Amino acid sequence: MTNGWVDIKNADVVLIMGSNAAENHPCGFKWAIEAKKVRNAKLVSVDPRFTRTSAVSDLYAPIRPGTDIAFLNGIIRYALTTGRFHEDYVRLHTNATYVIGEKFAFNDGLFSGFDEAQGQYDKTAWAYEADPKTKAYLVDKEMKHPRCVFQLLKKHVDRYTPEMVERICGTPKDEFVKVADVVTSTGNAQKCGTIMYALGWTQHSVGVQIIRAAATLQLVLGNVGRPGGGVNALRGHSNIQGATDMAGTFEILPGYLATPRGELTDLKTYLEKVTPTTLNKETWATMNYWQNYPKFMASLLKATYGKAATKENEFGYQWLPKTDGNYSWMFIFDDMYRGNKGNVAGGTEPGPEGFITFGMNPVGIGPNSAKMINALAKLKWMVVGENYPIETATFWDDKKTKQFGGIPASQIQTEVFQLPCSGFAEKDGTFTNSARWLQWKWKAIDPPGQARTDQEVLSRIFLAVRDLYRKEGGALPEAVLNVTWSYTNPVNPDLGEVLKEINGRALADIKDPKDPTKIIRKAGEQLASFAELQDDGSTMCGNWLHLGCYTEAGNMTQRRNNADPNGLGMYHQWAFSWPANRRIMYNRAGADAEGKAWDPSRASIVWNGEKWVGDVPDIKPDSPPGQFGAFIMNAEGVGRLFAPSLNDGPMAEHYEAIEAAIPNPLHPKVTPSPAAMTWSKKMKSDKDVLGTADKFPVVCTTYRLTEHYHYWTHHTNILNQLQPGFFIEIPEELAREKGIVNGGRARVTSARGSIEGVAMVTKRLRKLTVDGKQVWHIGFPLHWGYEGDPKHTGPLANFLTPSAMDPNTWTPEFKTFLVTLEKVEGVA
Repeated sequence: MTNGWVDIKNADVVLIMGSNAAENHPCGFKWAIEAKKVRNAKLVSVDPRFTRTSAVSDLYAPIRPGTDIAFLNGIIRYALTTGRFHEDYVRLHTNATYVIGEKFAFNDGLFSGFDEAQGQYDKTAWAYEADPKTKAYLVDKEMKHPRCVFQLLKKHVDRYTPEMVERICGTPKDEFVKVADVVTSTGNAQKCGTIMYALGWTQHSVGVQIIRAAATLQLVLGNVGRPGGGVNALRGHSNIQGATDMAGTFEILPGYLATPRGELTDLKTYLEKVTPTTLNKETWATMNYWQNYPKFMASLLKATYGKAATKENEFGYQWLPKTDGNYSWMFIFDDMYRGNKGNVAGGTEPGPEGFITFGMNPVGIGPNSAKMINALAKLKWMVVGENYPIETATFWDDKKTKQFGGIPASQIQTEVFQLPCSGFAEKDGTFTNSARWLQWKWKAIDPPGQARTDQEVLSRIFLAVRDLYRKEGGALPEAVLNVTWSYTNPVNPDLGEVLKEINGRALADIKDPKDPTKIIRKAGEQLASFAELQDDGSTMCGNWLHLGCYTEAGNMTQRRNNADPNGLGMYHQWAFSWPANRRIMYNRAGADAEGKAWDPSRASIVWNGEKWVGDVPDIKPDSPPGQFGAFIMNAEGVGRLFAPSLNDGPMAEHYEAIEAAIPNPLHPKVTPSPAAMTWSKKMKSDKDVLGTADKFPVVCTTYRLTEHYHYWTHHTNILNQLQPGFFIEIPEELAREKGIVNGGRARVTSARGSIEGVAMVTKRLRKLTVDGKQVWHIGFPLHWGYEGDPKHTGPLANFLTPSAMDPNTWTPEFKTFLVTLEKVEGVA
């Protein structure tokens, strides 16, 4: 979230897309209702289904799954053509004025620089234009240059007329215009609107670009950095945000530092590669805060390797694991299934022999379940850390997996170990919520029997492996032997100690850069700000972004003071919000060129003549207006309407899903995104099959219900009775066409397999006309599996979903795939 849950109450308009917040985030959704009550805010729900969110919204519009970019680009076009955008904000706080180089072009669905053989773009074709003499990037403050970002954006979205939105999305034109009119009412200084989204946006082959379109819309309307504004991601678990911050995926280290690749052979080369160059420092204000990368990285390495990490040995950089390919989820399982590393060295290296999975159920929540099950069957061993029996741990049980493509147990040699781990109520630590708040939680009860906390299980594994290296040696033993593990109880570390390590401390006296005679932090003291980090090895920090969570004043995540002096719900004394306890990111953009709040009644920060006051400023506190741009993490210092850093284009463009229901109305020869990732013909396995609309004419999507709290309600007999069985939601007219009655049984089939369930015939799914063709869509909850209470098991929903993913995040395309629907004969 750029803002936070409580801040939603400050909005005048709340646009909810890619999310059924009332259903899936009922506690947080109260703040949207608060905005209605307090500010008379308008709630707008755009969703394939008429949901619980839609039921309490002021305006609802249906949309075909996966077409959100067309809808959002249509709103952007509406804003620009009607003048309902915040022009002063756009000129001051975005790259609308930047001129793009002559190599950039967009024709027939392709941006310039596309390499068809590789399926990738050369992003240098999208670069800013620089003055050949000064090398400074060209800007046009009038925003009239034909290749300035503002004009290119206008040209790009001009195709997304209300008529085109209707052709692509199936949203009736008059309903789309009503939504566009309400949303763009915030394109000024007096009003502000927010966007709430969740997995309905992220789980597409164009998921990142959907969110980019939302960010572009909010920048055009001037809604970023302001109370009641922002682009707010709704996390589906209480600690998904925290897991991501702490390197939840292979390509990042804690604090979103880049995982080194093999060719970056030394620390100097790595830092040169990842540290962005400040753009237009002579003519354009920017802090480019990522220029502190060397400080963040050196401090992380010191936290990892302790005294063994010295300046002379590059702080242990050589010991840090490097990547030689793609180790995201779907690639791991593809390598596992093939038995070789298909994405490395042409598949000549062996695939994984072992697999450790904690708090994750790949068989249940991975796409293309049959491939997941059969991949695990090729391992030598697997360790599962869980507090319930889950499908992944019993993938070998062919009586349960046969219907999902499993193989006979006699053919499986994988040795499976399930370690009993504690649940969230059986351990302390922090949760980091969607609003970036790190909040400490206290253990309620000890885990039962032989169950252990995650940190104890992981510690025991680490210590045992370290002992083996001490006794037997091995390749690069320093990578294990030099890891610092100086906890009071090394077998079961106290998580308060771990949090102190994440925050970081001074390893030597830290001097004031303005006055070297002053010591701002003594050796051994906890650091208070990431501004105190050093690149010379004199500080250690496990995650620079969380710095400030455990200072000399104590554990900030345990604070529970609900004082709210400005009435905007910032609650600076409640827990700790990264970064720097800031509650609204990019809050400098909440003020004009002179430092005055766009709306004085909802000020994020303002300039008082000496410093910025209000929220913790997202800018140097004493830097006067005009010295630095508001978007301090971007090398330009401004928000990007044009983002030349993404893998699939600098501006959002509508592409169909990998399993496309129709040819793309904008460019039929380029229907799905050309950069979207599927297994190429060269790498394709027998499990990587895709469906086409001629054989699978119905669009399908998945979702969750309030009563489905993942494995708690899956396995707990009292709770699983709230929504006890799997069902398939079917529009009334389609049900009549197929002879299916409410409460009867239906079968859904994709190119990967079939599942059956009770039919829920409903008015909540409307008939949509898409590009002159009637397209039906259905849906069902993602929840069940073959483990749990036998009375309340159900099919694996992801048995039907395809092996397709976003090229930026490698997130699977769960939310849009093609199926057939039929009545199960012999059943009413």
